[in-house]
Amino acid sequence: MMYGILVDVTKCTACEKCVVACTESKGRSLKAAERDRAVILDGLSADRLATILNVGEGRFARKSCMHCLEPACVSACLVGGLTKSPGGPVIYDRDKCIGCRYCMLACPFHIPRYEWDKTVPYVVKCDMCRERIEQNLKPACVEACPEKALTFGAREDLLLQARESIRNYPDKYRDHIWGEKEFGGTSVIYIADVDLGSLGWPAAETEAIPALTEPLVHKTPFIGLGVAFGLVGLNWIIRRRDELAQLRQDQAGKDMPHE
Repeated sequence: MMYGILVDVTKCTACEKCVVACTESKGRSLKAAERDRAVILDGLSADRLATILNVGEGRFARKSCMHCLEPACVSACLVGGLTKSPGGPVIYDRDKCIGCRYCMLACPFHIPRYEWDKTVPYVVKCDMCRERIEQNLKPACVEACPEKALTFGAREDLLLQARESIRNYPDKYRDHIWGEKEFGGTSVIYIADVDLGSLGWPAAETEAIPALTEPLVHKTPFIGLGVAFGLVGLNWIIRRRDELAQLRQDQAGKDMPHE
C-alpha cells in the first residue's frame, strides 16, 4: 500500500505543533529549529525537517518532503543512498551517502538539507516517520495537528477524500489537488483555496524530474573520466612545452661566443 498525507491548507492555523512534533521525534534540537525558522528563508534546515510557510491571503501551509512517486533525488544519487519505498516514504541511507549532494540540486522542492555544522555531515530529510508507520502509528506531524489539517492514509483514499471535499465545497476549495500529477505525482498532496506556488508547485503539470536527470547521472562517470583524461593531457602538453623552452634556452646558451 502506498501511504501519503493530505494537507488541507484551509484548516492550518500556523500553530507549528506539527513542526515541534517532527523535531522531537527525530531527536533534533528544538532551539536550533526555532533559530533556523528566523534566519532561513523557507525555514527548513538539518534541525527543522518541516516548517510552516505563509502562502498568501491569510493562509499557511506545512512544507516538508513531498515524497515524490518518481523522486528526482533518487535518480540523481550515484550510490543508491536514497530509495523510494513501496509504502511511500523516500528513505535516506547515510551509510551509502558519499556527500556529493546531487540530491539537493535535483529536488524541485529544495527539501534535502546538509549538516554544515557537523564534523562528519550527512544529508537530512523527512522520512514520513517510517518507523512509526511500521508500528501502525501515524507520522508525528499528523498526530500532533490539533486542527486535523493533516490526514494520513493510503494515497488513493486521500485522493478520493480530496476530490469529495472539492466537490462538496466548491466555494471553499480550488478545483485542484496539488501533488496528484505534478512532477509525476507525490505522496504528500494538498487542497487549498489559494495558489500554492510558493511551496514549489509548478504553475502547470510537469513530467517527473527523473526523465531529465537520469540520462545525465548515467553519463556522469564517463564525463568525469573524460575531464580527468583531458586534464592529464593538458598537464602533459604544458610540461612538454616548458621542457622544450628550457632546451632551447640551454642550446642558445651553448651557441653564444665566449670571450
